[in-house]
Amino acid sequence: MKTSIATVSISGNFTEKLEAIAAAGFDGIEIFEQDFIAHDGDPREVGDMIRAMGLEITLFQPFRDFEGLPEPLRSKAFDRAERKFDLMQELGTDLVLVCSSCHPQALGGIDRAAADLRELGERAAKRGLRIGYEALAWGRYVNDHRDAWEIVRRANHDNVGLILDSFHTLARGIDPETIRRIPGDKIFFVQLADAPAIDMDLLYWSRHFRNMPGEGDLDVTGFMRAVMATGYAGPISLEIFNDQFRGGRPKTIAKDGYRSLVALMDDVLRAEPTLSVDLAKMPARAKAEGVSFVEFASKGAEAEALGQLLETLGFTHAANHVSKSLSLWTQGDIRIVINREATGHSSSAYTMHGTSVCDIGIAVANAAQAVDRARHLGAVPFIQPVDPGQLDIPAIRGQSGSVLHFIDQSSGLSDVWDVEFTPVAAPQAGAGLTRIDHLAQTMSYDEMLSWSLFYTTLIDMNKSAMVDVIDPDGLVRSQALESPDGALRITLNGAETHRTMAGSFLADSFHASVQHIALATDDIFATATALNACGFQALPISQNYYTDLAARFDIPSEKLERLRASNILYDEDAAGVFFQLYSRPFAGGMFFEIVQRFGNYKGYGGPNAPFRIAAQKRLMRPKGMPKTSGNGD
Repeated sequence: MKTSIATVSISGNFTEKLEAIAAAGFDGIEIFEQDFIAHDGDPREVGDMIRAMGLEITLFQPFRDFEGLPEPLRSKAFDRAERKFDLMQELGTDLVLVCSSCHPQALGGIDRAAADLRELGERAAKRGLRIGYEALAWGRYVNDHRDAWEIVRRANHDNVGLILDSFHTLARGIDPETIRRIPGDKIFFVQLADAPAIDMDLLYWSRHFRNMPGEGDLDVTGFMRAVMATGYAGPISLEIFNDQFRGGRPKTIAKDGYRSLVALMDDVLRAEPTLSVDLAKMPARAKAEGVSFVEFASKGAEAEALGQLLETLGFTHAANHVSKSLSLWTQGDIRIVINREATGHSSSAYTMHGTSVCDIGIAVANAAQAVDRARHLGAVPFIQPVDPGQLDIPAIRGQSGSVLHFIDQSSGLSDVWDVEFTPVAAPQAGAGLTRIDHLAQTMSYDEMLSWSLFYTTLIDMNKSAMVDVIDPDGLVRSQALESPDGALRITLNGAETHRTMAGSFLADSFHASVQHIALATDDIFATATALNACGFQALPISQNYYTDLAARFDIPSEKLERLRASNILYDEDAAGVFFQLYSRPFAGGMFFEIVQRFGNYKGYGGPNAPFRIAAQKRLMRPKGMPKTSGNGD
């Protein structure tokens, strides 16, 4: 499978774009004409530079407003084409994209368009070049790939073929199954883009809101199944116009693009195994079984304070590592590790972020396969020296410098707690916390799509709709990712301003990832009582909240009073009930959450977020007050 991406999809200058694309593993590029024009190198130099990076020029684009023009515009269009042919030959590429015309003086008629393309094909053939015709979704007369194919068919020229773009087909609601009737050798090129489902002008939608495949709501998999069913064997390329991407990091966007293409074609092959897809075989998305452990990087007084907080949450300091400065804290099926090492990844994470989550262990059905899939998707393996007799647990580098370890039972990796740790205390009753309900990770809003793509292409997880979380100082965008059985839940929270609590956390921690950990209980009231006995200090909630709660829900007065007394927040929907209890903020804005799900409640207490955030902010240092050392907040 030959992968490609349009230079317009990547931010930066032309050289930065090329370097990012090459580093991500792409085979080729589509040169967007404006990127070339803005560059100060001549065509031959540009072509040589591209090939020196191990890339080929798969397409030159776009050539606009060509077909159906009256004279003298028609002759001028052919003259323009000849000049583009000159440029293409200098660059060293043989295929140009011709978009269906939007020219106000263009004339309709399939035969007229076919005749124009046939003549253009003749001129291209004399130079060893090819013409690819694409139906723009907003084309004046041709805006459907079925009409574009009929024009190409009637042109009947070996050097004239069809270019398909998933956005132009799917955004108009055209059935991609119609593609299956097109001969594969007459499809010269395929461009791919996803997009969120938004009801807006097609041109504006296309120019600002395209996504990588898997990041939006369009059936790009169905589109590519139809394309591959034709026998198409050419490049598979990304053409993404997105305002966020234009301001993003070139290498990140390029890596996301490569990941999306590989994951997409893997999905295509799994959905229709009889298709011929030239793709290296890789394992299916990992089946998550939960969070195996969460590891904090911390040192000195901050580590002691974190340990004390865990004690108030009912955790037991159960074991220490046999050779490293790691302490294991347990309760129910929850494992939290405090890493005080002076070297290695944890030490580096502490230097960068302060006390923070530096490592997440995910329990999966097969750890080796999870890492193998991650490698195929472009993830970087994480390797640290392993002492003799200790377990080499597969790991990768995640987003924002984080590390993900994968642990399974079948290979014995789950024995790590017995092999590498020495018990120091017997398990205690604790406070009734049973498992990690979800992890909440915070990033800038511009990075949310990248995080979502990373998880959903690697692990079998579904995406919820994005929602707005109201902070007193702005909005935070939130999206939940969840495995089908709910064993693994991750919420992504995108901050748009440093004034929000999420944004402040990012600024203070220099982009640490995990802002809070939600711990599950089967009885929130019993847990609250036990936590109180442990010395836990709950986040104090405004009394006004409970007055409003009584007005919104039919809650018995006795139960309402129990909620108020324990600072427990409440939400319900048609499927069930949700209880929430929070710790006070620590280490620059991290916190713990205790939750109980009753019935089939699937949410995360979103309606309570504004009141929780307001309460947390009342306890944090005032805006503009410098951070003091040693107290973690």
